[in-house]
Amino acid sequence: LNIKQSYTKMQTAPFNFPAMIPLWMFPLALATGNTYVLKPTEKAPSASLLLAKHLHDLGLPPGVLNIIQGAKPTVDGIVTHPGIRAISFVGSNQAGEYIHDVGSRHGKRVQANLGAKNHATVMMNDADRDSTVKAVVGAAFGAAGQRCMALSVLILVGDLEESQSWMEQLVEEAMKLKVGNGFVEGVDVGPLISKDAKTRAESIIQQSIDQGATCMLDGRGVVVKGYETGNFLAPTVISLNQQQQYITHSTDSNAKPLSNPAYTEEIFAPVLTILTVPTLEDA
Repeated sequence: LNIKQSYTKMQTAPFNFPAMIPLWMFPLALATGNTYVLKPTEKAPSASLLLAKHLHDLGLPPGVLNIIQGAKPTVDGIVTHPGIRAISFVGSNQAGEYIHDVGSRHGKRVQANLGAKNHATVMMNDADRDSTVKAVVGAAFGAAGQRCMALSVLILVGDLEESQSWMEQLVEEAMKLKVGNGFVEGVDVGPLISKDAKTRAESIIQQSIDQGATCMLDGRGVVVKGYETGNFLAPTVISLNQQQQYITHSTDSNAKPLSNPAYTEEIFAPVLTILTVPTLEDA
C-alpha cells in the first residue's frame, strides 16, 4: 500500500442508524489505507464514540478514525477543509443537498443518500391478505417510520369496496401495536427523535386532512404513562380517495399532479398514506 496515495474521508451519520451506517463506510476506508473523520448527528452522538472506543481498544492507532461532534459550523469546516478528499452522507434532503453542493464546489468526491417516498403496490386479486397486511404494517410503522426504507405509500389496485376492506384490516392490525419506551419489552413503536419531528409530522397530518384526505387512524395525542411529555405519535393511516372515488394517472401534461402533503412529503414518522387506483397502469 502506497500511503502517499491515501487520503482522508469524511462521513456524517444520521440519528436513526448511528452505528450501522458508519459501519457501511469507515471499515472500507480504513482497510484501503485512508484516515477517516466521522461526524455523528448531534441528536445521537454516542454510538460513534462507542465504535471508536472499541477500535482503540483493539489497537487502531490514534488519528486514523476521528470523531468530531457539532452542528452546521462543524460541517462547514469539514466539507471545505483541504485535507478532506471524499465525503459520504446519509440523511435529509436539505442537509444532503447542501453538503453535496458545498463539498463538490471544493473539489471533494461526494456521495449523498437522501430522502425517499417509498411505494408498494398490492394487487387485489392475487395478494394473500393476512400476510400482506402484517408485512405492510411492519414496513410502515417499524422504527416509528424513521427510516428511509419505511413504507410510506400503499397503492391498492381494484375494487373500491374491496380496498376499503383492506384498509379496515390494516387499521385493525396497526391498532395492535404498542407505543412506548423502546427499551421496554413488548413495545412496537417508540418515540420520534425530537419535539420538532413530532410537531412536523402532526402538522402534515392536519394539512392532509384539510386538503381532503381521510384519517382512518389518528395517532396524534397518544400519551404513554411515565413519559407524558415524550415525542410519541401512534400509527396513523391516511386515505387520499375522496368520496369513494378512484385516483387515476393522467398522461396529460397539463394535468395537476397529486399534491396532498401526506403523499408528497417524506414524513419520517409512523404515517401510512393509502390510495386506490383502478388499474396497474394507474398504480
